[in-house]
Amino acid sequence: MSHAFAAPATAASAPVIGVSGLFSVTLALLGVLAVIFALAWLARRMRTFGDRTSGSLEVLANMPLGPKERAVLLRVGSAQILLGVAPGRVNMLHVLQQPVEIGKPAPSAQVLKPSFAQLLKRSLGK
Repeated sequence: MSHAFAAPATAASAPVIGVSGLFSVTLALLGVLAVIFALAWLARRMRTFGDRTSGSLEVLANMPLGPKERAVLLRVGSAQILLGVAPGRVNMLHVLQQPVEIGKPAPSAQVLKPSFAQLLKRSLGK
């Protein structure tokens, strides 16, 4: 005689998850992480690949004026434009009539910053 509301037969014991189960879960997780990192690398690579222009727009100089403000000198075609850049705002400050020659500073004018290792040795008194 069968019961209408009888529960199906239950398993005698729960499955044992051993080293092989842990290994397969770890391997699957590493595979998913590898795919995520590969897609992130590919997305970054494709974004920088598409940003190539024909040289009509170029940042010539960039000078910070405050914690979030800076002045940027752009070359647009043959003209040079000085922009003021602040959070959420870009203002044209001046269109230069005569182009400014931007060169690399002389090696003697550059201030050499010490490396982290040098700063650590100095702070430890070595």
